[in-house]
Amino acid sequence: MMVFQEIVDSVRALSVEEQDNLIELIRQQRERQNGGKFWEGFQKMRATLEREEISFDDNDFADLRDRSPGREVNL
Repeated sequence: MMVFQEIVDSVRALSVEEQDNLIELIRQQRERQNGGKFWEGFQKMRATLEREEISFDDNDFADLRDRSPGREVNL
């Protein structure tokens, strides 16, 4: 198994085009592992909102905040 420094040295030995391809490959892999799920879900939600003609504006969120001072604190 290669240690990190050996990997870095191997990447430096690649051409610029090969480095770009490697970066893109890593980006795609990370997107599949992490961000892709979020973005895919977000896109599905937007499509559903549009299809169902659901909309909202600031008035929908106007009274969501609890304006009470909270619990009494005894020190």
